[in-house]
Amino acid sequence: MAQFVSAFQAAYITIEVLIALVSVPGNILVIWAVKKNQALQDATFSFIVSLAVADVAVGTLVIPLAVVINIGPRMEFYTCLMVACPVLILTESSILALLAIAVDRYLRVKIPLRYKNVVTPRRAAAAIACCWIVSLLVGLTPIFGWNNLNKMRRTQEANASHKAFVIRCQFENVISMEYMVYFNFFVWVLPPLLLMLIIYLEVFNLIRKQLDKKVSSNSSDPQKYYGKELKIAKSLALVLFLFALSWLPLHTLNCITLFCPSCQTPSILTYIAIFLTHGNSAMNPIVYAFRIQKFRTTFLQIWHQYICCETDNTNNLDNTELGNWPLERAGTVPDVPYLDLQKPL
Repeated sequence: MAQFVSAFQAAYITIEVLIALVSVPGNILVIWAVKKNQALQDATFSFIVSLAVADVAVGTLVIPLAVVINIGPRMEFYTCLMVACPVLILTESSILALLAIAVDRYLRVKIPLRYKNVVTPRRAAAAIACCWIVSLLVGLTPIFGWNNLNKMRRTQEANASHKAFVIRCQFENVISMEYMVYFNFFVWVLPPLLLMLIIYLEVFNLIRKQLDKKVSSNSSDPQKYYGKELKIAKSLALVLFLFALSWLPLHTLNCITLFCPSCQTPSILTYIAIFLTHGNSAMNPIVYAFRIQKFRTTFLQIWHQYICCETDNTNNLDNTELGNWPLERAGTVPDVPYLDLQKPL
């Protein structure tokens, strides 16, 4: 039995390491691309960078801590709590970054002429800061008191003669399922996901209305702008879909654990759900590379210039090489010629 457990843990650790090896370089590449390409330096991409930072932290911090929890060493209760909380913080920061991206896309199609004045770099930075502050408060709530300390003390009362309260460090031993379901899932995961679904549906609806409008022969074509917006909205909606697909199974298992204590959940399902949550951090760079041309072009340039050490005659990326893109260079106004775009849609 000990050999089986050891082999199983070895397989678990191997998969986690592989996820980290894909997630960390991929998301560092995203951050690098935004820093290198001036055309990617606007509000939308600042939120994408915030999401990438959270995904890098998943690979460098959460996955190693998850391996520790899987091994289950004995440690003091609050030390174990500190090991378990980072995943809660980073999950919430990812959700709020996705929500900020959705709101940003909505504003781009709802008020295209006033967008630059409404979504300024300072406001975008303030929004990112707020997202991380809220994430810290939500993720650290178990440390503030909503945890299993009293429950563990009751179950180990007979052996609690020692000063430090030492337990086997596992997620379920320190994190309350009431917190995970009622507070984390029902308040800070599910409502934002539903709100983002509504926002993207409205974004698609607004874009469709504009694309259905007839274009006069003597004016510029706004369909080009909205066609690009539709493409990027689909790509970012795909990122949202993958996030929901990755995280909902684990939250569903948490609900089963809370509402049906007698139900036996196969361990393999729990591990698959955990792999999905960690694997989500590796998915976004792949989506950007395949669906967003500016990212793809910048990734290739970084690869050739810094990895393959090929000579590059240009210090900055030329917009003509980047292809069509729904976002303009920082500081420019979207090319939307129709004055009737100011009217309510």
